[in-house]
Amino acid sequence: MLVKTFGSAVYGVDAATITIEVNVCQGTQYFMVGLPDNAVKESWSRVESALRVNKYNMPRIRIIVNLAPADIRKEGSAYDLPIAIGILGASEQIKINNLHKYIIMGELSLDGKLKPIKGALPIAIQAQKEGFEGFILPMQNAREAAIVEGLKVYGVEHIDEVVDFLDERIVLEPIVVKADDDFFSAAYSNLVDFSDVKGQENIKRALEIAAAGGHNVILIGPPGAGKTMLAKRMPTILPPLSLQEALETTKIHSVAGKLKKNASLLYQRPFRSPHHTVSNAALVGGGSNPQPGEISLAHNGVLFLDELPEFKRDVLEVMRQPMEERKVNISRTRFSIDYPANFMLVASMNPCPCGYYNHPEKDCVCAPGVVHKYLNKISGPLLDRIDLHVEVTPVRLEDLSSKTSSEKSKEIRERVIAARLIQEKRFIADDIHCNAQMSTKQTTVHCILELASQNLLNTAMKRLGLSARAYERIIRVARTIADLGNSEHIQLEHLAEAIQFRSLDRESWAA
Repeated sequence: MLVKTFGSAVYGVDAATITIEVNVCQGTQYFMVGLPDNAVKESWSRVESALRVNKYNMPRIRIIVNLAPADIRKEGSAYDLPIAIGILGASEQIKINNLHKYIIMGELSLDGKLKPIKGALPIAIQAQKEGFEGFILPMQNAREAAIVEGLKVYGVEHIDEVVDFLDERIVLEPIVVKADDDFFSAAYSNLVDFSDVKGQENIKRALEIAAAGGHNVILIGPPGAGKTMLAKRMPTILPPLSLQEALETTKIHSVAGKLKKNASLLYQRPFRSPHHTVSNAALVGGGSNPQPGEISLAHNGVLFLDELPEFKRDVLEVMRQPMEERKVNISRTRFSIDYPANFMLVASMNPCPCGYYNHPEKDCVCAPGVVHKYLNKISGPLLDRIDLHVEVTPVRLEDLSSKTSSEKSKEIRERVIAARLIQEKRFIADDIHCNAQMSTKQTTVHCILELASQNLLNTAMKRLGLSARAYERIIRVARTIADLGNSEHIQLEHLAEAIQFRSLDRESWAA
């Protein structure tokens, strides 16, 4: 007897419906076809054990399982449950009347319990698009999938529940998640705050500008100056995720298997901080079975690279194209997939190997030329793509011992949100959301300079030896500063403040 169940395969951050055809007929042996990988092929042992332990009959005649379409490679252990249900249906041990209504996914333990899967959210979105009535999956993933409206999501913990539900012996209640209520109640909860940082008002101002315009920023200063502490508080002043951004971000983390147990939406902007030993594939994505990298996991959030010169140069160079295009393309012989990578880069570094170059109190012990050599670990093209270069000085003792409370993240965030609203209106006809995403043409249209400002910028370009890319980025930063000041036009003081954030350009640093 031939029976069809339905599962799904995840490619990139999207899913494709897979038909699991099971035919039980005269003969011997078990066959699985349709480009399964080793994890799928091994499902036979898990399925057989789960069925036998739970007193179901495992047919001892020919069983043919086809995963269609057969030209798409199937990966992972999540096909265990639909294969097991297909075998039970084909051997007439359960009713098959309602199988066509459901997407079924789940990994089986040897005793029939279900283990969580990856990619539940994109699978649920695709199931809803294709008109399936429900989605049966492990309970640990149910809240994640239940975000999708118009699809009944049934969380189960054991294969017996699935069999009893299909045989209409029990009624399963769909999981309900009120995404709007959960989302907005958690969007503003933060464990850290900018008020924790004593002093460093000029650095906070630079990070406020970066947050307001979505600009990349690098912090350079001696050890203990507060670079990491400041960077970790960056997400607290960014605008809260919109519901659409939260869905996009959650899909990526779902595919990568990074969501916590029983999680639904990601409510806060991600903050990713990979170690400097990270590999190319781990940073940008890839591998034999492609997975999202750190830059995609930081989508709509912050990617923090601490001690930037300690990263391998080739690892940093692979970020250049994704930083411009805000996506990363992973190409293989048989397929090509895109992962979103719209992240804010926040980097930090010491000014030299010993860490005390330009320190107001301690002497640098590095040999002549070492400072330049240390900085040259970061390529010019990568440095060009970082809009703000911020020098962090040690915190003064008076600031550390001061009882005066610093400005809270909430107050800074309100100014950032106001600036972002101005940019949303400005780019309402374009597919961008902040000043950092402007193209050359859009920069020309929205960032008109007065004669005095143009002369100042020309002078700075000559003295600092800046590139054409740096020229445009200075103007975009000036546009953001003007937005924070609620100014319709870029004034001379806005441009002057933007120019001072190019201190790491080769001709001006370590002179």
